[in-house]
Amino acid sequence: LLRFSMPRPNFTAVAEFTFEGFSIFGWQPRLILFVVFLVLYLLTLASNAIILTVICHNHQLHTPMYFFLSVLSISETCYTVAIIPRMLSSLLSPQHAISIPDCATQLFFYLTFGVNNCFLLTAMGYDRYVAICNPLRYSVIMGKKTCIQLAGGSWSIGLSTATIQVSSVFRLPFCDLACADITIKELITLLISLCVLVLPMVLIFISYVLIVCTILKMASAEGRKKAFATCASHLTVVIVHYGCTSFIYLKPKSQNSLLISVTYTVITPLLNPVVYSLRNKEVKDALLRALGRKSVS
Repeated sequence: LLRFSMPRPNFTAVAEFTFEGFSIFGWQPRLILFVVFLVLYLLTLASNAIILTVICHNHQLHTPMYFFLSVLSISETCYTVAIIPRMLSSLLSPQHAISIPDCATQLFFYLTFGVNNCFLLTAMGYDRYVAICNPLRYSVIMGKKTCIQLAGGSWSIGLSTATIQVSSVFRLPFCDLACADITIKELITLLISLCVLVLPMVLIFISYVLIVCTILKMASAEGRKKAFATCASHLTVVIVHYGCTSFIYLKPKSQNSLLISVTYTVITPLLNPVVYSLRNKEVKDALLRALGRKSVS
């Protein structure tokens, strides 16, 4: 970040920031990136809207798994709306400044929806665990109240995390660097990272270990295939989501960090509806019925 500053008695305080991420590119590459990201952004909005419409208008999809998918689609849509328009603007005007309040607001929504997505994926992993490991009690365990509590808990964790993180960062005075001891802020960031990245990954990993153990005990090959198929879409999204996130946090200063960050921000929200529509027979059948065509055999 480049910082435009204003004088104060003892130091020069920052009034606004300038994003440098795309300033390394010339005008023509930035214009190409603008068109590509705009198309991906519109596709993300459209595909998530289609998924939500299909789920809402098909009673066969009114199940816990699709409830979580619809909530995830809403969260992913809000996530892209909070981030990508500013990204598109910075591609056209790379030296355009952003005020500290605007920067804090964008970070708040970025963290809220990003953390919410992590825990929604965890809830979806738990849903798959119950469906496969406790199928006879699935409707009892994953009742409407439980689903709402899991989704509400994910949103609450996202809001709480964003509030704590943003307040810890922007309560600091800024000059050339943060003009204060940032030890507490770094500790808060470390604890939050462990909670929102490591904890969901561990819970999802445990869920799938139990799922795999249960599937391997099934006598029917067809039953094992069907059980694996119900997890394929969720597992694909989890691998891409946490693969990009882990790379960003483990190698934040690598040459590929900008590319991975853009992939996580632009492509991952588009991946969820695409994966769930292409790999999920029930969603494909609902889409085909909406188009007046026959279901997938």
